Amino acid sequence: MEPEASPPLLETPDAFGAYPRLGQAQIDFLARVGTRRATAAGEVLIQEGSFDSDFFVILQGNVLVVEGLRAVADKQHVESRRGSRILEVHGPGRFLGELGLVEGQPAFVSTVVAEAGEVLQISGNDLRRVVLTEAAVGETILQAYLQRRILLISTGAGIRIVGSRFSRDTLRLLEFAAANRLPHRLLDVENDAQAQAILGHTEIRAGALPAVVLNASQILKNPSTADLAIALGLRAAKEHPAAYDLMVIGAGPAGLAAAVYAASDGLSVVLKEGLAIGGQAGTSSRIENFLGFPSGISGGELTERAVIQARKFKVRINIACRADSIAFRDGEFHAEFSDSGPASSRAALLATGVHYRRLPVPGLEEYEGISVFYAATVHEARLCGSQPVAVVGGGNSAGQAALFLAGTGATVRLVVRGYDLRADMSAYLADRIEEHRGVEVLLGARIVGFAGSGVLERITVDMGATGEQRTFDSRYLFIFIGARPHTEWLQGTVALDDHGFVLTGADLGDFPPGFSHPGRRRLPLETSIPGLFAAGDVRHGSVKRVTAAAGEGSTAVAMIHEHLRLLRAGTTSPGAAAKH
Repeated sequence: MEPEASPPLLETPDAFGAYPRLGQAQIDFLARVGTRRATAAGEVLIQEGSFDSDFFVILQGNVLVVEGLRAVADKQHVESRRGSRILEVHGPGRFLGELGLVEGQPAFVSTVVAEAGEVLQISGNDLRRVVLTEAAVGETILQAYLQRRILLISTGAGIRIVGSRFSRDTLRLLEFAAANRLPHRLLDVENDAQAQAILGHTEIRAGALPAVVLNASQILKNPSTADLAIALGLRAAKEHPAAYDLMVIGAGPAGLAAAVYAASDGLSVVLKEGLAIGGQAGTSSRIENFLGFPSGISGGELTERAVIQARKFKVRINIACRADSIAFRDGEFHAEFSDSGPASSRAALLATGVHYRRLPVPGLEEYEGISVFYAATVHEARLCGSQPVAVVGGGNSAGQAALFLAGTGATVRLVVRGYDLRADMSAYLADRIEEHRGVEVLLGARIVGFAGSGVLERITVDMGATGEQRTFDSRYLFIFIGARPHTEWLQGTVALDDHGFVLTGADLGDFPPGFSHPGRRRLPLETSIPGLFAAGDVRHGSVKRVTAAAGEGSTAVAMIHEHLRLLRAGTTSPGAAAKH
């Protein structure tokens, strides 16, 4: 008796523009830099964890996208393989890969030929050149890759973080992965059978947790964020030994804009970031008032496009490098970074942004990182599920977070201290919140207490005008109540205002006698040290908006050119003064 035939493979629908089919003209164009070749059933085209993957267009046959396996292709075999699953099925006209192929990250999934056929194969370097220079086909590929990254994250594909959801190290790694928009999921040792299977198979001891499963053959045991960044291609293992023209510290909108504009002008640029490219803007679910995007753009997409631009102009990007100090000596700026070597440059830009303030309520620290968060990303939304959550704040960040969480199924209470939702929030956002059935707005309210055993369970809210105190179930709390600048490391180095924001330009007056500056005065975005500039939210007097920060970053580049020009001419010498 013949074995029963397996059911035919059904191609994954293209519901979100993630899997477009290339036209013949586009395929013919790509064929100029690629090679047509035959494929065999079972052949692995892209291996999970590989950094040197090629780009493939399917000409004949079918290809599976599979997570969590070594080289195996038969559909029934794949589905029976422990820890593996089929994510997608693609046929002729479609192309393989995702955002990591453009950004220099490892492959987060494998692709395996299910039905023998033919592909057009292009090297990763040639693909990156096409994406960056040939809009007719490059934009199609890039837009699809951006959508595929979102889908991978939403389905929980990618690296596996094995640990307890109550562990601060586990949450540290989850925060890093979420902030950098890396496909990942938590395998909770408290209740996940797959986590227990991995522990049994790898013999990882409990004391070595959390562990990060990068692929079938590589596991990191309780890595630092720096080690994880290196493993995922987010930073170089060693810093470039020579001095750069410009060192940008902070990779939010201001830092990214400065790096792109400076590098496109021919300057050598290094971009250093303590946690994640994009800063707080990168975590925004939707920016609806960014010029040129009438339907809005997510902070993640805006950031990824900027990163690709930066790499196009050869900006050296290093993540998980927290700045500790900066000083001018021997004609150059020298900065020290935690978990990274020093870097030097002829000019520098401070764009470290701000971080959110904490609620002045006793007991808050007990739940921070476990039930209390300062950003609302896909990772936090997964944790929340349909459980009740509270969002504190009356600005745009709070409003966007409330809508995002409500859109994923959570029941949201927005706690606003003021009595007018539109006082600090854009009108369009306030309108959407008032119309959303999943968001309850509490005006004139403030949180005064927490309750829970190990995790947050309830909040107590003072209702203001009535003096009534009410208790609400709340499994998670998101806080957006203003910000303070990331300038603790700059105390005593540059002039700051009373709130810690960096003073620049007219707020400082002329350079003191300790500096020699024939021919020019302090430039508008220049700090108290010549050649050291500041842009974006970290700067005193800046407009705290994404577009304004990006504008300041690009504007700073013109001033940096002026400084470097005078430096080359020998008319600018910061001298020895560097303390205030």
